[in-house]
Amino acid sequence: MQRLLAGPLRVINVGLSGFARDLAVNAVPVVQVDWRPPPRLQGVLTQLESRAQAIDEANAEVLRRMLAADPVLVGVRRAGELIAELDAERLILHAGPPLAWDRMCGPLRGAICGAIVFEGWARDLGGAEKLVESGGVRFAPNHHFGAVGPMTGITTRSQALMVVENRAFGNRALCTINEGLGKVMRFGGNDAEVLARLAWLRDELGPLLNQSLRASGGIALSPVIARGLTMGDEMHQRNVACSSLLLRTLAPHIAAAGNSASAARALAFIGGNDQFFLNVGMAMGKSITDPASGVAHSTIVTVMCRNGTDFGIRVSALGERWFTAPVEMPQGLFFPGYSAADANPDIGDSAIVEAIGLGAFAMAAAPAVAGFVGAGGFEGALGYTRAMAEISATRNAKWQIPALEFAGTPTGIDIRRVVETGTAPAINTGIAHKRAGVGQVGAGIARAPLACFEQALSAFADAR
Repeated sequence: MQRLLAGPLRVINVGLSGFARDLAVNAVPVVQVDWRPPPRLQGVLTQLESRAQAIDEANAEVLRRMLAADPVLVGVRRAGELIAELDAERLILHAGPPLAWDRMCGPLRGAICGAIVFEGWARDLGGAEKLVESGGVRFAPNHHFGAVGPMTGITTRSQALMVVENRAFGNRALCTINEGLGKVMRFGGNDAEVLARLAWLRDELGPLLNQSLRASGGIALSPVIARGLTMGDEMHQRNVACSSLLLRTLAPHIAAAGNSASAARALAFIGGNDQFFLNVGMAMGKSITDPASGVAHSTIVTVMCRNGTDFGIRVSALGERWFTAPVEMPQGLFFPGYSAADANPDIGDSAIVEAIGLGAFAMAAAPAVAGFVGAGGFEGALGYTRAMAEISATRNAKWQIPALEFAGTPTGIDIRRVVETGTAPAINTGIAHKRAGVGQVGAGIARAPLACFEQALSAFADAR
């Protein structure tokens, strides 16, 4: 490997020849390998040409809804108040598509056991595991309840959830408050420190944020994203600018709403958490894509998510139907002392931000993150955004990328383009340790499995 990295750059380009041409112009040795969809799917694509007008009109409507969205962060409330089923039964929501306990990965199992203790359904982790194995808890995806969650994505009745309202369409979406770095439940943490922090988020920070947001009248999020893109964020692995912008807006209201001690704790916590905005952005993404679901004849993706075992997508015309395939391992860089042998397969609902044109789709706006996730430098960041434009139906003029002459972020993943080009959506992601409680061990880029899109395309072709 060292010899390979030390030698001159030599590239094999598979699929879109435009990338090979760009490399050749810059005197980089490149071999072009043509790629075509498998014959079965080529036939499906040919078949869909007769429906092109109906598909294009439907996709235009989906894109209109996504681009017209007006997401506003309006409050923070207890989960059971927002999702009645959480109060009605022992229900735990998780990231990704549906999954049974016996197929769950280590971090997800660890987070679930911690959540059971947090809710008081068991006295300790051993008792929590016994409760699950006896069938005493029901599991469901966050997406089934208008919610999302990072990494393990655990949502239970007592947790504080942020509420984003899409005022253009009257729907809302929910997400937990970001716990910060270190040992946290989203990475499978479940000890006393983790549970104490969740209790503080529920009892002190959540109510204080709710008061502050009500006093502010809510925070419109699209303008925050627009500014963040010009300041180096892509809203998945880099949220430094947007977290700071959010804190600047909230700080006076936090100071006014809380006593000096609670306000100081809140400001220090948010100010010390560069990823605080991630969860806000995820709820925003869900609020944008939900009104775009259920449009007949549309081939636009409305959900992408993973649970550490399976990757799942939903497509507008196919409504709530899941298309799943085994999730892939992220490729990236590891923190000192860790390696790929420690990594868990990709996990989390956070790929919703790529579904609306952020994250890896906007990496050209955040070249600093390219090195962090192992994607190279500035040219690598540009390359990812350009590649994602090839599988997207439009660009979002509200969210412009200065490095691309202020072109909008690629938006609206089209399953036809994914299958036709063989280009799987890229996702910027944190890498979790495969063992519960260890936490984040690196960061990288994951790819959505092509099989999900191939299944969806075949199902779409069969639908009438």
